[in-house]
Amino acid sequence: MSLLETLAGKGLRREPPTRDEALAVLATSDDDILDVVAAAGRVRRHWFGRRVKLNYLVNLKSGLCPEDCSYCSQRLGSQADVLKYTWLKPEEAADAAAAGMAAGAKRVCLVASGRGPTDRDVERVADTIAAIKERGDVEICACLGLLRDGQGERLAEAGAHAYNHNLNTSEGVYGDICTTHDFSDRQDTVQKSKDAGLSPCSGLIAGMGETDEDLVDVAFALRDLGVDSVPVNFLIPFDGTPLAERWALTPQRCLRILAMVRFVHPDVEVRLAGGREIHLRSLQPLALHVVNSIFLGDYLTSEGQAGKADLEMIEDLGFEVEGADTPSMPEHRRAETVSVRRRGAGTALPPNA
Repeated sequence: MSLLETLAGKGLRREPPTRDEALAVLATSDDDILDVVAAAGRVRRHWFGRRVKLNYLVNLKSGLCPEDCSYCSQRLGSQADVLKYTWLKPEEAADAAAAGMAAGAKRVCLVASGRGPTDRDVERVADTIAAIKERGDVEICACLGLLRDGQGERLAEAGAHAYNHNLNTSEGVYGDICTTHDFSDRQDTVQKSKDAGLSPCSGLIAGMGETDEDLVDVAFALRDLGVDSVPVNFLIPFDGTPLAERWALTPQRCLRILAMVRFVHPDVEVRLAGGREIHLRSLQPLALHVVNSIFLGDYLTSEGQAGKADLEMIEDLGFEVEGADTPSMPEHRRAETVSVRRRGAGTALPPNA
């Protein structure tokens, strides 16, 4: 039996690949890319059918972060020409969220730069959640940095459904991209969110100079944490950041990474996230045969393709937007240049949705 037949069969049985099998997916050739996508697509369709979950980002507080994550345009010392503003008022954030909800977003992701929230910040976000929930029924995912004891519980009480905190890369090389906190801090926050009853969302960033082994390490670390959703980001090399010249990804490489993550997480929400437009380019539709979730419209500090184009891509593939009343998880799991964002939250211009 071939590698891809073996992996597809394991995925249908909810069995993870071995590390060697996961590495072998990343080592496949460009000539084999359609076979890789087809095998991963079998697993995706088995657990999620034709559904695509839409997520919409609202950047509550942009720029001026004290952490030194090398990939981030909001990092300490960043010279990237991105939007910088303090906390949006709850109604401002609700207005931004409403645009995504109107376009079909099932989850609104509330993100704020910084090491982690103060208790006052958590209350701000609680007020924002209430304002958004008044506009309609939507999942709320908070992404506020490192959590302290009790903060996850307060967010859950306020109506948050999930908490995002990405591991980003493997433990072995984490110190190469950040020195102001470490890998275990991120693991601890994911665990705190789980303990608080929030759905844990945590993923990775590819294209930062990591090896195949690093990608497999972080994929399995996420599996060990038992996360419910895995956003896969591709590095956006902002001018003014340490990784500005790091353009190492090809569309085929991105597809292999997505397929590897799908095989490691066969029945988990795998989300196509930041950087998809500039790295996958015309092969974005192929990626939707592997993932079952995407971000709609713009990201935190960079612009995405038009929301209308996202919806057309989904329709052209014969897929459908996941409805608000449709459970995202399978039944057994329910118990080239960067365009800087100048529209939406924090500006006077309408959002991209």
